[in-house]
Amino acid sequence: MHFRVILRILGILLMLFSFSMAPPVLISYIYQDGASLPFIIAFCITLLTGFILWAPVYRVRQDLRTRDGFLITVLFWTVLGIFGAIPLMLSETPHLSVVDAIFESLSGLTTTGATVITGIDSLPQSILYYRQQLQWFGGMGIIVLAVAILPMLGIGGMQLYRAETPGPVKDSKLTPRITETAKALWYIYLSLTILCTLGYWAAGMTLFDAICHSFSTVAIGGFSTHDASIGYFDNPTIEAIAIFFMVISAVNFALHFTAWRLRSFWHYWTDPEFQFYIAILGSITLFTTAVLMIHDTYEGIETFRKAIFEVVSIATTTGFATADFAQWPTMLPFLLFVAAFAGGCAGSTGGGMKVIRILIILKQGLREVKRLMHPNAIIPIKLGNRPISDRVAEAVWGFFSVYLIVFVVMLIALLSTGLDQVTAWTAIGATLNNLGPGLGDVAAHYGNLNDPAKWILCFSMLLGRLEVFTLLVLFTPVFWRR
Repeated sequence: MHFRVILRILGILLMLFSFSMAPPVLISYIYQDGASLPFIIAFCITLLTGFILWAPVYRVRQDLRTRDGFLITVLFWTVLGIFGAIPLMLSETPHLSVVDAIFESLSGLTTTGATVITGIDSLPQSILYYRQQLQWFGGMGIIVLAVAILPMLGIGGMQLYRAETPGPVKDSKLTPRITETAKALWYIYLSLTILCTLGYWAAGMTLFDAICHSFSTVAIGGFSTHDASIGYFDNPTIEAIAIFFMVISAVNFALHFTAWRLRSFWHYWTDPEFQFYIAILGSITLFTTAVLMIHDTYEGIETFRKAIFEVVSIATTTGFATADFAQWPTMLPFLLFVAAFAGGCAGSTGGGMKVIRILIILKQGLREVKRLMHPNAIIPIKLGNRPISDRVAEAVWGFFSVYLIVFVVMLIALLSTGLDQVTAWTAIGATLNNLGPGLGDVAAHYGNLNDPAKWILCFSMLLGRLEVFTLLVLFTPVFWRR
């Protein structure tokens, strides 16, 4: 384990992260909200800590090994969550406790969107902007951003990319060089953010709200500058723009890159994961609309408007709201919540287990049914016309098994803190899938939970963002053997 180079990287990244405190200071001065001092102090603390870590080992030049990549990925998300919480702890409004501030910071960085804050409309603009900015940075992954910078500093980046990138197949790159891959992803990410901002602004949001909500929309985060979320605007055009960008942000960014390079959209419709993803959203939307109509929950076109927004928001693990889906009739709250377990596509900013894994599991289950009738047949699992290796299928089943075991263990731990079953079950699901809103006592916010429950959910958010294995591997003895 190259601990000296790991310290050097952490120091560099912390120093870079410290400059993320500058935009909120600027926002504070523009709006004269009197909340700039916590960000200035946080900037100094973060920059100084990063320098202290970097200075003794700044001459170290070593390539990262795979295990180094896993360790630094986990350390960086953890450390970043802690330092990102400093302005929230120092601010007078809201003046959060240590656990609440870290919870809010991690929720932003992991794009979970679960909040412990109430009275969001009355927060200073600098705090509102900072929460949204945390989600935007976390959306694509600060590690991927760092991969574009670290090679210039003499640090190899492929191990970091492999540890951070979501999905069952992590060795595929859009371009021959990892630096170019990271840049390509961020150009796409930035372009979508700008387009989303312009769309929101043109539809009637203020420029401030448009920028903030574009950050959390493209990041599939769900934080809002208003307690009522997107429902605050009560604007069908804004909701349509949000739906469009939530859908495309939860699509594999490799498809967006191919569309940009080839100037063609045809490959979207030939991609099996995209087809399955659209089928999930479409079928659940139609079913939800039908149930809401049967129960006369809304009138006329309002039924479809509420249904499609909530389905897309929950299924993509964004967490925006225009209605309280927890109060919808019969099985709908449970159905929408379960849809979030599939989440977005691999290589997207969405959470959940990823659509591609669910598709492979279904195809393998179908293969086992066919084998009952034809025991000696060789039946490959295919995505489109491409067969999937047994190694990938085994990895998907392994992930699924560990995911369920982790879910059960975390659920038992949360129940032991005194929460009821509905609250505990959905709180773990919402944080492990990086969704945000749950049911029961966490339908609106997480502020009423006890401190042990919040610490457990912080760990759950990290597990979800790092797709379980990246974090759990650090707890195995084999990882630390020489």
